Amino acid sequence: MRRPVRRSVFRTMPGLAAAAVLAVGSGAAAPALAVDGDPLPLPVRITGESRVDLSLQGDNGDPAEPQIMLRLAAPGSDEPAEDGEVPVVHQGDYKIKIEIGGLAQVAEAKLPCTPSPWGATCEGDQIRAGEQANVIGGIRLDVGANGSPRRLGEITVRGEGEGVEFAPLRIEVVVSDSRIVSRQLSPPGVGVGHTWNAPLGLRNAGRAPADGVVLRFRGTRGLSFVDRHGNCAYRHTTDGPLQGQGTDAICAFSDVVEAGTAYAVAEPLKVRTLPFALNDRFTYSFAPADAEKAKALLATDGYTPGTGAPLTLEELTGAPGTYWTQGSAWLPFDTSYDILITGDSARGAVGETVTVDVGFRNLGPAWVRGLEPPDDDPMLTYVTVPPGATATKIPEDCWPDSHTEGLYGCWAHAPVLEDANLTFPFELRIDKVVKNAKGKIEMQPFDYPSEPNQENNWAWIVLNPTDDGGSTQGSSGGPSSTPSASASGSGGTPGSTGTSGGSGSSSSDGSSGGGLASTGGGGALLVGGGALLTVGLGAVIVFVIRRRSAG
Repeated sequence: MRRPVRRSVFRTMPGLAAAAVLAVGSGAAAPALAVDGDPLPLPVRITGESRVDLSLQGDNGDPAEPQIMLRLAAPGSDEPAEDGEVPVVHQGDYKIKIEIGGLAQVAEAKLPCTPSPWGATCEGDQIRAGEQANVIGGIRLDVGANGSPRRLGEITVRGEGEGVEFAPLRIEVVVSDSRIVSRQLSPPGVGVGHTWNAPLGLRNAGRAPADGVVLRFRGTRGLSFVDRHGNCAYRHTTDGPLQGQGTDAICAFSDVVEAGTAYAVAEPLKVRTLPFALNDRFTYSFAPADAEKAKALLATDGYTPGTGAPLTLEELTGAPGTYWTQGSAWLPFDTSYDILITGDSARGAVGETVTVDVGFRNLGPAWVRGLEPPDDDPMLTYVTVPPGATATKIPEDCWPDSHTEGLYGCWAHAPVLEDANLTFPFELRIDKVVKNAKGKIEMQPFDYPSEPNQENNWAWIVLNPTDDGGSTQGSSGGPSSTPSASASGSGGTPGSTGTSGGSGSSSSDGSSGGGLASTGGGGALLVGGGALLTVGLGAVIVFVIRRRSAG
């Protein structure tokens, strides 16, 4: 079953979105990202097949074709710009290292790039947005003459480079005459704060029995597992990129899995949804493995053995349902998030530069997980500078629209925490004093999942307000009648009052960050301290990654 599909905001938004995104690769309108020397704020992911099944019978596809195609997935859209080129987001030397020590006595590999005793090294000097344009090369795997059944191996692909961090890829290689597939799961229909009894199952679609199997399952950070089974080991990740946080588990079964036979876990796996969960993802898969290899997997670094009753398998009559390499489900759907965009106001004379602190808040109760990479879509925000003013410095992941003066766009990727809260400065020079000069900050509707309340997704920037027209907070009925003041950087209270020349930011976990780019400098995301702050344009979307327990 495929995940829910959403349309890309880059394909649907007229005007600014199309123009600004296409302008990424052209001249002054291009966002800086790491091209201007700033580090890329999010790891570039190395992508490719995460598992390859090899048969001892030799039917492993065309010998001239690789089973794995390695690519790099970087922030941004891989749609070509106006010049037909995909924008470059990192300029600088980097190396991708393919390590095949884990394939010893399992399979033989043909690798791209420069060979080494431990594998191969691929080198490059630029990375483009998206994934499709960043091809590393293919890996071809074959079973050697002395291949033996029910072997498990691993390929690890890592990267290194100045100003760029890489998320590694681990590829499981299974050699067997048995082929284990997992039962697809029906939509759970389980609400937030409840427990889902996941009916896991498998079938041996190969020609030989498997002397044992290994189960791997994972829940993103909004999910937790009620039990800690004795034949399983668990790893709970609470730091690093939000998409990587959650709980992973490995379970070993010594049962003989007969060819053509289906099995199910005797007791459903209990999956609990946490209070902030929304559209979180549960995945699982089975693979053949003998008892010795399965025991070694349970001792993997970072995993803690369970102490409860073991999971067991029971044979099914027939093979009901649909089976895939991996089973998956998304839950829950009965909650939502609420993004509040906050504006600001400031006063200044001709020639003065003022700072307005615009803001972003997620009022919750849910976090916004978004799609799984590499096809996660960005949240897009745009701002119109008030008349009589010029933006002299803008948040670092903003860029000017190449067709409309005074219009700026900015993108930021999900996920966003359930309590994200930040203000950030936007510097404006007063060229002409216009009373109650208003510019509008607005966030493009983000529909994965959709937000029920979008009335508070816009606000005003007001320069030289009068007593009866200085409100900044937007609503369905227009601006509110009374602004609510707050200190600069205090957390984005609606209607906060700006101060001339100020700067700063604050997040819900107390970490801080800052930094302004000269107008036209464009779009690098911002990393500050222990928090990852993805700063949206005038309305500044900010995603704070902090250490916290998922349950």
